[in-house]
Order: sequence, then C-alpha cells, then structure tokens
Amino acid sequence: MTQRIPRVLIVGGGSVGMLTALRLRKRLRRGEARITVVNLDSYMTYQPFLPEAAAGSVEPRHVVVFLRRVLTGCEILSGRVVRVELASRTVDFEPYEGPGRRLEYDYLVFAPGSVSRTLLIPGLAECGIGFKTLEEAIHLRNHVLAQLDLVASTTDERVRRRALAFVFVGAGFAGVEALAELEDMATDACRYFPGLTPGDMRWVLVEASDKILPEVGVEMGEWTARELRRRGIEVRTHTLLRSAENHHIVLSDGEEFDADTLVWTAGVKPNPLVKAGDLPLDSHNRVRVDEFLTIEGTTFAFAAGDCAAVPDLTRPGETTQPNAQHAVRQATRLADNLLATLRGEERKPYKHKSAGSVASLGLYRGVANIYGHRIRGFPAWLLHRTYHLSKIPTFNKKVRVMMDWTLGFFFKREIVSLGAMQYPRGEFEFAARTTVQETRERPPVHSGAGRHG
Repeated sequence: MTQRIPRVLIVGGGSVGMLTALRLRKRLRRGEARITVVNLDSYMTYQPFLPEAAAGSVEPRHVVVFLRRVLTGCEILSGRVVRVELASRTVDFEPYEGPGRRLEYDYLVFAPGSVSRTLLIPGLAECGIGFKTLEEAIHLRNHVLAQLDLVASTTDERVRRRALAFVFVGAGFAGVEALAELEDMATDACRYFPGLTPGDMRWVLVEASDKILPEVGVEMGEWTARELRRRGIEVRTHTLLRSAENHHIVLSDGEEFDADTLVWTAGVKPNPLVKAGDLPLDSHNRVRVDEFLTIEGTTFAFAAGDCAAVPDLTRPGETTQPNAQHAVRQATRLADNLLATLRGEERKPYKHKSAGSVASLGLYRGVANIYGHRIRGFPAWLLHRTYHLSKIPTFNKKVRVMMDWTLGFFFKREIVSLGAMQYPRGEFEFAARTTVQETRERPPVHSGAGRHG
C-alpha cells in the first residue's frame, strides 16, 4: 500500500512564503512532504527595491523572482485563496478563471502579507495610488515623466500647475523613499525639457504625526526632514489629507490646490484574508502566533510576516515590526520549526534584535541608524544598497541588480515615459474607430458589373 505524502500548503508567495518554500525544498527528504504554494502573482517582489525601480536605477524585472523557476519540484497555483479553515484543514482556492476548488493540507504556512491601509477620505479611492507593488512603482515612474511631457506641450498655466504638483501622504519608509527617488529622477529629467526647472515642480510630503521616518530615530528623522526641505520638498507634519475629490487636494492646515499625482503610503494592514475563516486574531486583525511562529491553538499551522502578531522576545510585551528584516529571518525559523514538527523534534523560538534601519533618499543620498550608529549621506546610501543586495533572493537577481548599478555609474539613466503600456489596446482601438468612421463617410460605390441591359 502506497504511503500518503503530507502536503505543506503555503498561502502567499511573498518574502516569507517564497523563502519558507525554498528552505523546505532544500531540507526535506525524498517523499517526506510535498509543497504547494498559492499566490496571486507568479512572482515574489522584493519591495525595498521598488523606489529604485520607480526611479530607473534598477530594471523592474530584476526586483522580482519567478516562483516556478526557483521553486522547482513545488506545486505553484496562481489565483486567490478566499477562505482558510483550521478545523477542517482546508482552504478555498479560486484561479483566475474557471471554477474554484477546495485544497486540503496537513501543514499550513499562512503568509499572505499586507495591503495598503486606506481611510474614507473623499476622492482618495478614485485619485490615489499606493506604493506596494511593482505595477504601482512602474505606473508612477511613467506617470511622473508623462507629467513633464504634458507641461512641455501645453501653454495652459492651470494645467501646468496641476501636472507639476506631486503629493505623498505618509512619511514612513515607503513614502519618504518613493518621494525622494522620484523627485531625484524628475529633477534629473528637467535637463531634457527646455523651459522647465526643478523649481517649477511642487513636491509635498504630508504626515499626520510630528516626525518623519520614525524607524531611523528622532535625530535622523529631523535630519531627513531638513535634507528634503533643502531640496525644495515641502514636509508637512501634524497635517492630514481631508479631501482629494477631482484631484483637488484639501489639507487640514487649510491649504487647497490641484494635483494630478496623489500617492498614499500611510501604513499597511493585514491582508483581509485573515478574517475569512477561523484564524485567531488580535485587536489589530493579525494572526496570533506563539514564539515558535505556530498559530495559537494548533500544532500544524504557522504564520509570519506582516499578517502575524509575532512576539518580540527582545522587547517583552511587544510584537515584531512588519519589515523585510524580520520577514526573511522569520521565514528561516518557520521552515525549521515546521520541519521539526514534521519529524517530532524540538522547535526553537524566533528571536531577533533589530539591527536598525536604512533608507535611500535618491542617488548617492541616504540615512541610517545601525546599532545606534547614525549615518547619513553617501555612506548611508552605500550601506542601504549593500544590505539589500545581500538580502534579495537568488544569486541571479543579485548579479543583475549589481549590473544595473554598475552601468548607472557610467551612463545616464533612461528618462522615457512608457505610459501607453497602461493602455496597450489604445492605439489599435483608435485605428478601429477611424476605420469605422472612414467607412461611414465613404460615398457609396455603384457598379453595373454583372448586369444585363
């Protein structure tokens, strides 16, 4: 009789999901378990490099890892998990097209990540865009450069002011790095647009609290604010976005202006999938896990990353921060503890003291706080690149990113908007419409061919 092979089901193909699967695949014995990974996309995105991808310093394809290439031997399902059941050890899965089905599992790794945390602000859903995905980063790059093309081609002063206003809400890592990199790119691009200077652009960073970049400490956050203001960027703390209807920005300090660009980076929240099923949740809708990354009340289910409330053993009573530093380490510990559970061995707790934080502020500029050492300028920028280069998965991607950076030292970055990629059928639809119009306007052709008088 053939012995049944246990299934390890991994929900989510982000940093935690992919790295867990990769470690399991390497360490599992033949026939010990089979791995199934379910993810909406067929790739994992290394999010810390999104700002550089948006600014053109890194080729976008080099910050993503194709799951089917690195997870050979694993079953990869592209689609959406819509419900997770611990009691029955099943999940409901829906592919892009066709009927959904129920998947059974013996061991569960729950790591769907997070989504942007939005508020019910008038106009935000219609006019805003986040900065969590590669698609959003590429869109913003094309959009910002397209705004410069628009300004160079119109004489309408109202259109020009609106096109050159760029608003970012949220002054954490995502907001500050995205704004700084895109502003640096746009400033560099101005040389190709006669009559347009960096001073014509308006960059606004809106933050509800009293400081920016709290991850690098108060002193470095204040230095970052001064550095951004020196570059002409408006840093507005203690300020809220009240409305953005029809791209008309209304701030809590009373100022109002039009802006075609509104980027929302005011935090994240656990993937809504956490509520679809019987997962135990805390007050912030994160999955409750113990120090072994095991979901409370189970011995077979694990969770980590942005969606999990992982106890921080270095700070009793608190949970780990949702960042890449913890994600990659939690993935390693989770995989090892799952293997220990599978083999009846002792598990080990997850414990990691934060090494600090690094942030890029554009080409050759950065800020960092590493083990209490405050670093800024070029050394911090170099440290940022070195650290994240060491953490991006696969040797293939490390080499490609390094090649992008090396070429960047010798050649100017590409300044071209490929905005039409957002509407790939636009040109064809235009051609089809003109064909219909020409057919309607063409005079009828009367022919006597085939007639007998």
